[in-house]
Amino acid sequence: MNKNDILRRLRYALNISNLEMVGIFKLAGHDILEFEILNILKKEEEEGYVECTDKELELFLDGLIIQRRGKREPSGSEPLVKPEVRMSNNVVLKKLRIALDLKEDDMLEMFKLSEFAITRPELSALFRKKGNKNYKVCGDQILKNFLQGVTVHYRK
Repeated sequence: MNKNDILRRLRYALNISNLEMVGIFKLAGHDILEFEILNILKKEEEEGYVECTDKELELFLDGLIIQRRGKREPSGSEPLVKPEVRMSNNVVLKKLRIALDLKEDDMLEMFKLSEFAITRPELSALFRKKGNKNYKVCGDQILKNFLQGVTVHYRK
């Protein structure tokens, strides 16, 4: 799924202003100007469109987690930042689950709001580590339906 589209959908679903987006990026240690955000939020065919990178999406989601849940105190054995090479849909889903403080039932409700059928085992498989025998890749359709459910839930 297009990273710009994910940002646009999240911004709309959570009713986040451009200035709030600047603040969210800043929480993750990334300084970005409002006009840069506007270019990222444009559609591909619009003039001035800039493609959102994996790193920018990761920083936004990390900032969203900090904004909604607070900064996490590091434990001695755990690295502060686990760098992601590529922001897969599974990682996006996991970070949204953390940021929005969603439990399994909450996530199932989000899918239900978008009229998308998913079972508990299927949902659980999306959060397994890659390489686990029960791991399932989160396809674009699954992520789109989840974001649609988030929109319905938060924009009531």
